[in-house]
Amino acid sequence: MTITRPLPIFDPRTVPVLSVDTHLADVPVQQLTPAALRQRFLQPPVWTPERNTEKKFSDRVPALAAVLIPLVMRDELMLLLTERGKNLSTHSGQIAFPGGRTDDSDADAVHTALREADEEIGLPGAHVEVLGTLPHYVTGSAFIVTPVVALIKPGFQLRPNPAEVADVFEVPLRFLMSPANHRRHVFEFEGAQREWLSMPYTSEATDLPTERYIWGATAAMLRNFYRFLAA
Repeated sequence: MTITRPLPIFDPRTVPVLSVDTHLADVPVQQLTPAALRQRFLQPPVWTPERNTEKKFSDRVPALAAVLIPLVMRDELMLLLTERGKNLSTHSGQIAFPGGRTDDSDADAVHTALREADEEIGLPGAHVEVLGTLPHYVTGSAFIVTPVVALIKPGFQLRPNPAEVADVFEVPLRFLMSPANHRRHVFEFEGAQREWLSMPYTSEATDLPTERYIWGATAAMLRNFYRFLAA
C-alpha cells in the first residue's frame, strides 16, 4: 500500500499569487437575487464544474460529507461562513461552510448539511429554503462533499458550538461571484504541485477590519458556484 504523507503545516497567506482572474466577467447583480437563484436551480444550465478533485494527501478511507452554502436574504445576499476552531484536528482555524461527515441515520446530503448546520452554529431549519445541490467535490483528505445551496430567512439567532466554531460571519455574495477577487496559487511539496484559489475578504463590520482568508476547498466550491451562475 502506498502511504501518502500529509502536507506540511504552512500559512497559505505566504504563498505568492500567480494570477488573478480579472479577465472573467462578474455574475450580474440581477442574477444574485433570491428569485433569480430559485429560477436558476429550477432550470439549471448546461455547465461543467471547474474544480472537483484535489490531489490526495491522506490514506483515509473515502467518506461522504455535505456542506451548506447558506445565503442570507438581507438587502443583498450574504454568504454565511464559519471560522473553524483552533483546537480541531483537521483544517483548524480555516474558513469553512457549515457541514461535515454523513451519518448513517442521514437520509441524504441535504439532511447531512442541515443537521451539521444546526449542530455547528444552531441555524434553525425553519429559516432554511433549500434550492438544490452542486456536484460533488473530493477533498485531499478523501471526503466526497456535496454542497447544498440554500436561502436563509433573516431573524434567526445562531448558537455556535464553541468546540467546533471560533466565529461566524457574512460575506457579500457579489464579492465572491467576482473573479477579480479569485487569486491563483501553487504550492510544491515533494516534487508535486498543488494548486488552489483564495478569495480574501476584509470585513468592515467592526471597528477593527478583519481579513477572512477564504481558500482551499471552500474557495473551490465557490468557484464552481460561480461557474454554475455564470453559465
